[in-house]
Amino acid sequence: MKIGEIQTLSVSRVSDYGLYLADEEGAEVLLPNRYVSLTQRVGDEVEVFVYHDSEDRIVATTERPKITVGRVAWLEVVDKNIHGAFLDWGVTGKDLFLPNRNQQGGIVVGHHYAVYMYVDSITSRCVATNKLKAYVNNDDIVTVAPRQQVEALVVSESPIGFRCIVENRHWGMLYKNQLFRPIALGDRVQAFVSRVTDDRRIDLSLQQKGFAQVKDSAEILYDAVVAAGGSLALTDSSSPEEIREKLNMSKKLFKRSLGVLLSHGRVTCTDAAIQIRS
Repeated sequence: MKIGEIQTLSVSRVSDYGLYLADEEGAEVLLPNRYVSLTQRVGDEVEVFVYHDSEDRIVATTERPKITVGRVAWLEVVDKNIHGAFLDWGVTGKDLFLPNRNQQGGIVVGHHYAVYMYVDSITSRCVATNKLKAYVNNDDIVTVAPRQQVEALVVSESPIGFRCIVENRHWGMLYKNQLFRPIALGDRVQAFVSRVTDDRRIDLSLQQKGFAQVKDSAEILYDAVVAAGGSLALTDSSSPEEIREKLNMSKKLFKRSLGVLLSHGRVTCTDAAIQIRS
């Protein structure tokens, strides 16, 4: 039974309180009635999240938490007491505990923080920490490589860009002068590794590089022409600002994408618009 993780378990028996689910070794956990369907029977498989409830019992839920063990998330502080803070992790009736010993800087109710979740070795409960150095660093970059698509969590902003946690393990940067759509703290985005520098810096982009990027952007452009009724008021003479507003791409990428569509005979151009070829 994996505490703090989403897993598939089998219905082993029915009780007045809900369904008991079992793992492959026969360990059981209760899925309370509020998460049970009338159609579920013994032997059925159910995907659940397993955790300790407010009375320290191991229980299951079909709710999808905002964080699981070994991952980082951007969570809101909903309460505090003398022992620590409590975070909204998307599980009804139970908040995620952020002990005082795991806090770095002032923790304020109503604010969001990037936290990592693990299972405490003494209590076996899920706990959070915003002391990320032990879990998120670039000391040994082995999980990402240039041109790789990655998941990035946006956690802070600077004058040059947004600092991100890459694949729950490393630090990366999205540069503002390369962004063609709005980005906000807490966003979890699909990005591409532009490069990994000799000093272990990971540069990210929201768009692929090379032909793969042009191919994808050509489809975005074509879909935009279709959505505009078959005629989109953009041309080679359109300003970078107008292109960015309508397509979230640079003028250079727009021109290359348009070239792909023209070469394949999918669109034509007039002095005022791009049109679907009839």
